Order: sequence, then C-alpha cells, then structure tokens
Amino acid sequence: MLLHLTIDNVAIADHLEVEFHPGMSAVTGETGAGKSIMLDALGLALGDRADSSAVRPGAERADIHASFDIRAIPAAKQWLSERELQAGDDCLLRRVVTAEGRSRGFINGRPATMQDLREIGELLVDIHSQHAHQSLLRKPQQRALLDAYAGTTDALDTLAGQVAHYRSLRERLEQRILHRDEHSARAQLLAYQVEELDGLALGPDELPALEQEQKQLANGDGILQACQHALALCREGELNVASILGQALRSLAEVDPKTRALSEAEQMLDSARIQVEEASHNLQGFLDDFELDPARMRAVEERLDAIYQLARKHRLQPEQLAGFHAELRAELAGLGGGDSDIEALSAEVDAALAACRATAAAVSKARSKAANQLQKLVEKQLQALAMGGCRFRVALTPLDGNEPHPQGAEDVEFLIATNPGSEPAPLGRIASGGELSRISLAIQVATAQSSAVPTLVFDEVDVGIGGATAEVVGNLLRELGSRSQVICVTHQAQVASKAQQHLSVRKTSARNTVRTTVQPLQHEEKIQEIARMLGGLQITDQSLAHAREMLNLTH
Repeated sequence: MLLHLTIDNVAIADHLEVEFHPGMSAVTGETGAGKSIMLDALGLALGDRADSSAVRPGAERADIHASFDIRAIPAAKQWLSERELQAGDDCLLRRVVTAEGRSRGFINGRPATMQDLREIGELLVDIHSQHAHQSLLRKPQQRALLDAYAGTTDALDTLAGQVAHYRSLRERLEQRILHRDEHSARAQLLAYQVEELDGLALGPDELPALEQEQKQLANGDGILQACQHALALCREGELNVASILGQALRSLAEVDPKTRALSEAEQMLDSARIQVEEASHNLQGFLDDFELDPARMRAVEERLDAIYQLARKHRLQPEQLAGFHAELRAELAGLGGGDSDIEALSAEVDAALAACRATAAAVSKARSKAANQLQKLVEKQLQALAMGGCRFRVALTPLDGNEPHPQGAEDVEFLIATNPGSEPAPLGRIASGGELSRISLAIQVATAQSSAVPTLVFDEVDVGIGGATAEVVGNLLRELGSRSQVICVTHQAQVASKAQQHLSVRKTSARNTVRTTVQPLQHEEKIQEIARMLGGLQITDQSLAHAREMLNLTH
C-alpha cells in the first residue's frame, strides 16, 4: 500500500508531504485548489510521461518520492528481487524532472528507466480516472482482471511454460527437416572420417615414441660406435676411468692422518668410481639389447608415413589427430539417427501441443464460467450506480489459427451498452468519462476479492451523479477499501463522508505566489469540510447538522 507521498515543486505546490492510511481516503477541496497535483505527481512516480510544465515556475526541478509497503505484494517483491533492487518490505519510487524537461527515475535509491517505473507501478497502484492512461481501457488489463477473478493465473503460468517448450521443440524439428539432406551428407562424411581414424588406431603416446625410435634406428651405426667407445674408456683397455680412480683411491688410503679436505676428496673419488661403474653397466645393457633391424626400421617409417599422410589430409599437425578424432566422434554422435530422430522429435512436438491445448481448454472453461458470473455482478453494481440500463458483457473471441498462445485460446474484451437497444461495444468507444469511472468502480468492486493491485485511485468517480447515487458510490468505495487501499478525489459530500481518512486540499496566495497545501482532517474538521461541500461557502447550522449526521451514520 502507499504510505507516503512527498512532492517538491510540482505545478503550484512547493512542498507537500502526505501520509496515507489503509482503507478509504477521500481527497476534497475547491475546484482549482490542486487536488489533481497529488495524482499527477503519483503518476510521475509511476512512470508517466513528463515535461518542463510539471515543474513549479521558478524552480530548478520537480522531485517526487512515493513510499510503499510491499509486505503483502509478492509479485512486487519478486520483480524487485529479479532486478536486485529489493530493500526489505519497502519500495521507494522517485522521479526528478528538471526545468529543461529532462527526467530521471529511481527505485530504492538506484537509477531506473521509465519502463521500470511503469512495470513496478502496475503492481502497486491502479489509477482510475477520466484520462487516457486508465488501465481498464487496455485489453491486457481486462484479461488480467478476468483471469484473477476466474482463478486461472496459475494455469496460465503453466500454459506459458508449455507454449515455450512446444515452440522450442517445433523450431528444432523445423530445422532438422530443413537441413535433412545436409544432415545426412554430413553424417556420411563424419562416419567415413571416423572409420578412417579408427583404422589408424593411433595410441595416445604412440607418435612421440615412434619418432624417437625412428631417429634411433636411423643413427644405429653411429650410436653403436659411440657407446662402445664410451664403455672402453670407462672400464676396458689398459688405461680407463675406473682403473685410474682406483689408483687415486689407493694412494689416498695410505695417507695418515687425513685432513678434512683429503677425506672429502677421497669420498668424492669413491662416489665417482661408483657412478662410472653404474654408467658402464647401463652402457653394456644398451649394447646387449641393441641390434640393427632393417625390417623394424621399415615398419616404423611406414607407420609414421601413414600418420603424417592422414594429418596432411585433414590439414593438421600430426599431434592434433587424436583430439580431432574425438571431436568427429562427438559430432557424429550428436547428429543422431537421421529420419528416426525426426520421427521421435515430431512425436515430442505433438505431445507438447496436446499438453498446451489441454491447459488452454481448462482456462477457456474457467473463463467462460467466470465471465457469466462477472457480467451479472457488474450489472448489479451498475444498477446501484444509476446505470441500470447498461448491459455489460465479457467477450471471449477465439484466436485465429491452431498455434497455442501463452495467454490462452481466446481474446478477452469488456463490452458495454449504455443505451437500451444498442449493441455492446468496447468501453473506450462507448462510455463517456463519468460513465467510464463508474463502470470501472463497478468492475473493481466485483473483482475486488481477486484483485492483485493493493492501491486503487479513483479520480472524481462521482462526476455527473448526486444524491442517493453518490451515497451508493461512497458505500462501494468504502467496501472496496476493506480489501484494498482506496484513494478517491471527490466533490461529493456523500462520498467523502464514507472515508476513514479525509485529506483537504487548499490553495493560498501570498506575495504574488500561489501555494497548495494538504491537511489531514480530524472529526470536527471533517464536519466543517463536509458542510462546505453540502452548502457552499456559507456554512449554516443546518449544513453542519447534516454533515454531522452523515458522519455519525457512517462511523
């Protein structure tokens, strides 16, 4: 609900702070006092279009803050959370308009677009007035009202998900059919390439091992001679490393006593002797196993040639073949089974379409039943509002085509006939401004128990009515206020007397400036204001008594 509205430098208002209460609030005042300023400012906070004319003359900018309690509005909480704009149970909307006509919006202190303000605003406030932006004239809002009344909101959420799934499957099927020949040719090519690479059967570390072996075999004679010479130097012949180290060790063994340096030298020579023996052993082992094998040489070179040729064929480096092989396998597996895949996907599409149609049929049935009930309830309320000759209809027009729609199988539109004998037609085409306000009121009262919008604003819904009908309007607004927060701008004493909160708007002049003020009225002040509304500027004892009686009857 709306808690607080702060207005700075809007039109003729320099600074206004208004607190709103639950239930019904009436806003009254003389014509031209500035009652519409509050609604215009609230509309700006909710994302209405603005220009420099909204700014008080002489001021640099207009600034509006609207604070809401959203504890009971889960849709608003979710909207804010999805955009990381949440601030607990509060929602603060701010709009700044400069004297040059530039505009900025904020949600909970963070910059926001006008579209953002409008989207969150639609979840918080519904303004019903004689202006073109009234939501009831929009067919999507009419559909939303009917669906809320029919209890089909959850089913429509399900339907939206089903339609999205169906469309995704259908698009996949269309793409598979469109590219069937291309798909088949690609599958054949992949199968051939994978079979060729399977035949090569290249091991994970085979290529570097083959290349190493090929180098070794190609240099076999040189390797053999080098190893034999190294072995001879280590331990064979009259003069070799092992015997020299042995002589050095024997010479040092006879030294006594040894210094630290001599001991360390002796240890290093002994270590060198051991390493020379190990190296000799390794060289001998290599020579024992080594053999010049021309057949093996040919086999290695043929294997490497097969690998290199296949790599050149695919324009790859030889070491890239294994990864390429895995990629081709994965792509081939992803292509599936051709026509059999198309048949399976087609069956999925048919099943998804059937699910959409079943849910849409259930929604249609609930809408049809709710439409009949809503027509009767609205006409009953219209009769109480001195519009008994009106006929209200909810038209459910089947949508063209066989494709499922996330909003159901039919278009929803509210129709009205205000004159006997005339055919019902869309609200905006038939109803006048005053009639439209009362029709809106009748619909809101009829759907109040299912309405998701917590704050309803009615701007002069009593235009063109008076007497007993005005009292009925007041009673309806008060009843609506027991379920939602209702803010009503009114000129009718019978309406204002029904409000729990009464705000008086006044215009004052001083030093060639005009100011608008808003004052919450206490009981005696309410009596004075209602008496003024009943009798004009001259407040008589009779009008005061009448006003007191009206309040006593209500409260």
